[in-house]
Amino acid sequence: SAENALKDMRELKANNEKTLNAARAERDNLLKEAREVKDAMIAEAKTKAQSEADRIMASTRDQITNEKNAAVAELKNQVATLSVEIAEKILRSELSSDEKQKALVNNLMKDVNLN
Repeated sequence: SAENALKDMRELKANNEKTLNAARAERDNLLKEAREVKDAMIAEAKTKAQSEADRIMASTRDQITNEKNAAVAELKNQVATLSVEIAEKILRSELSSDEKQKALVNNLMKDVNLN
């Protein structure tokens, strides 16, 4: 009767409290797992980003080195070409007249005779 109804209500309230506590515990576990998954995803993304940044930096360093080496080689070629052109102009100037050519031949003959 009234006592049974009161007893049933107390049991129902106790059951509701247990169910609510279980639901809260489940919610807390789900939130904890979600945070762990989020943290793991962020850590993985950071690791991947760092690896990609390292790869890009290494590639860029290699590219800069290759371009520098190519520029140095091109500069050496230009210097060699310019040196030959200058030497050619000097020789043409030095050997522009018959007298200068004869003088060069005479000097070369003296060198050959001395050796």
